[in-house]
Amino acid sequence: MPESDLIVEAVGLEKTFTDFWMRARARAVDGIDFHIDRHEIFGLLGPNGSGKSTTIKMILGLLRKSRGRLLVFGRDPSDTAVKAKIGYLPEETYLYRFLNPVETLDYYGKLFGLDRRTRRRRTDELLDMVGLTQVAHRPMGEFSKGMARRLGLAQALVNDPELLILDEPTSGLDPLGTKQVKDLLLELGRRGKTILLSSHLLADVEDVCHRMVILYGGRVRAEGTGDELLADTTHTVLRTKRLKSETIQAIDALLHEREGIALESVEAPRQSLEALFLEIVEKARLEHTDTSGARSGGDIAAFLRKGEDGAEGAAVVDLLVKASNEPARVAEVLNTSATNAAAVQDDVLRTLVDGAGKTPLKPETTFTRADANSGAGAKATPKSGVDRSLIDGLLGDSSKETDA
Repeated sequence: MPESDLIVEAVGLEKTFTDFWMRARARAVDGIDFHIDRHEIFGLLGPNGSGKSTTIKMILGLLRKSRGRLLVFGRDPSDTAVKAKIGYLPEETYLYRFLNPVETLDYYGKLFGLDRRTRRRRTDELLDMVGLTQVAHRPMGEFSKGMARRLGLAQALVNDPELLILDEPTSGLDPLGTKQVKDLLLELGRRGKTILLSSHLLADVEDVCHRMVILYGGRVRAEGTGDELLADTTHTVLRTKRLKSETIQAIDALLHEREGIALESVEAPRQSLEALFLEIVEKARLEHTDTSGARSGGDIAAFLRKGEDGAEGAAVVDLLVKASNEPARVAEVLNTSATNAAAVQDDVLRTLVDGAGKTPLKPETTFTRADANSGAGAKATPKSGVDRSLIDGLLGDSSKETDA
């Protein structure tokens, strides 16, 4: 397989935790080999203490390996360029309780260097996708665990990652939220995302994963596709419409005659509890029943829909419109400024000229220093409050010709 098609490659990977004196205390991961292909949904399974979380932390660069080789996008996991391509949802949702969902996604968007326009668009699309639009301005501290889990999933997708790592993504979610998360993972997988899923709910992994490994004691105990691992080679299942008891007896007799075996059991299928729950919720939603909690999520965020005429096309159009309008807007501002300046200058001149031909209602009387020195008997000479030198300077040559 070409190197570029491997998103994660682990060969002989080990992690041993030591004490202060560097003595081995626990070997969490013991020489495991696995790889994750591009565009693959990969399941990491195992009981508590099997090494799943330790393996994920080494892939994220949060823990250093003790031995072996581990490459992510062909580089060491500690490389910052690798981290920019990863979205991560931890087992517990650690978000700021005093921030609301809009502020939370905007904050994480800034950490990834997204511009303001992109952050706003992705925030609206992600909140709609996870069904939190109606609580977009409520503090995180008021959220239930399931609602916080939905926001954590949106946060993991805000940078449009190439590799999405989810540790127990359906923990705390109701059946409706669980189904939506599984549908979202399948849709993201179809659109080219690479996903690493770790979960204790085996049914979730079985429904969405292409391949999986099962760990126990830090070692790989089984690896393969769902069909390879789950195929039952000892039974045959025949599914038909409901049969009469006489027909079942005839089939049992035929099996005894031809195969030498008997029917082990005959069961009437019934609706699953999950299907019943989803049916009830959907009926209530269609009746527009009010709820203060999370609602059914919307369509997948436009920026995650690679290959479709979505956010990418809109971004190009916005860029072209902005570029085409920019020169016209600058010219408009310059023309407006020039017009306003000319109008202000004309108003000033008109005011001064009109004031020169009128007598002030209350002329101010001023005295020069010479008047003050001439004594009390000297008669004060009143002067107009208008500065004649300013008017003469503005009138220019026209005043000189009049005096001549």
